[in-house]
Amino acid sequence: MSGDVASGVWVFGMAADLTDAGLPACFRSSNAASLTGQRSTLQWNRLRLWGAVVAAVCGAFAITIGSVDLKTLGAIGSVVGFSAALTADLVLRNDQPERDWWTGRALAESCKTLAWRYAVGADPFPADLGDVDARSVMRSRVEAIIHTAKPDFTVDASPVVTDVMTELRHRSFEERRDSYLRNRVRQQQAWYKIRADQNRHKAQSWGMALVAGEVVGIALAAMKAFDVWQVDVSGILAAFVSSGAAWLSLKQHGNLASAYAVAATELDLIVDKLTDAREQDWAKLVADAEEAISREHTMWLASRTTAAG
Repeated sequence: MSGDVASGVWVFGMAADLTDAGLPACFRSSNAASLTGQRSTLQWNRLRLWGAVVAAVCGAFAITIGSVDLKTLGAIGSVVGFSAALTADLVLRNDQPERDWWTGRALAESCKTLAWRYAVGADPFPADLGDVDARSVMRSRVEAIIHTAKPDFTVDASPVVTDVMTELRHRSFEERRDSYLRNRVRQQQAWYKIRADQNRHKAQSWGMALVAGEVVGIALAAMKAFDVWQVDVSGILAAFVSSGAAWLSLKQHGNLASAYAVAATELDLIVDKLTDAREQDWAKLVADAEEAISREHTMWLASRTTAAG
């Protein structure tokens, strides 16, 4: 078996770690669908919000400057902006890419947690359960997960168990424990910490930008009221602020920062327990770790569906 790179189990005589590439097909296909849905959702929402801003800008500056009549150009710009916003809105309502985003992530994370439980010998796949029975349980669990998806959401179901998962499952308890700590819990914990900081900074930056836009809007409106400033740009600033607020609501930086920080803290405590875990306590400790990760995914999905509703 040594050097069998094609199997994905051994590389240059050494056992390969379980990474996303070694996870079952249900994870890879649903994760790909989720990323596609996310990109589409964000792209069409950008077009919708920028279309509204362009329409507001063109409408505000549809004026005559000297011998140059900008009314026609402004009107055309407004039509283009509103048309872009309308097109994006219709696509979002008809295709609903956000559903693929949410559904794909929920399925991908459910498949991922099952795969890790299987590979390290945790419930419902204890290490003393035979390979045939363990694969049977894995198939039934994956099938149940796939059936929760909407009818038109396509998921690849095979293979349910990969060679890398099986190889890791057959290692000693110490090797399984170290691999789980290194490649699952610590990696997930580091990801949460990085994303918590990123989202916290983005939430603060967007919040400051929106406040600045509102302050400028108040100042310019007051100047217009006292004939200090002749151009009425209140509508433009209102469009910018409204679009920024809508984008911030879509991205949910504040909520994500809090959720990721809580998950990272939970995993920090679990890492300490897993490091000194005994084999008889292994199944419960892995279940605690996966529950902490699943809680964040559940909260994320609930926040998305609530916002959409």
